Amino acid sequence: MNDSARPADSAPGALPDRAEVLAMLAAFGQRAADTVPEELGSLELTWLIAEFEQRYGIQLDLDDEHFGAVRTIDDATELLRSTVLAARAGARP
Repeated sequence: MNDSARPADSAPGALPDRAEVLAMLAAFGQRAADTVPEELGSLELTWLIAEFEQRYGIQLDLDDEHFGAVRTIDDATELLRSTVLAARAGARP
């Protein structure tokens, strides 16, 4: 991944955090981060995964069980963080 794809406020090697997930979701619908609902719909989650894959250069291959388990911003943040950690370790999340 090149550094131009990384969010400006994210240090190289940093894990995605709740603020970054909120910022990515806020871009969907061009809204303020503080207006993003805690509960995620499937369209928002699909968009978030595509945005994450583009920014981090990591392919998420989620089965229905993992996709369905992500219901909140905190769930999504945990999934994305574990994906980055797994990719660094050379394993699938």
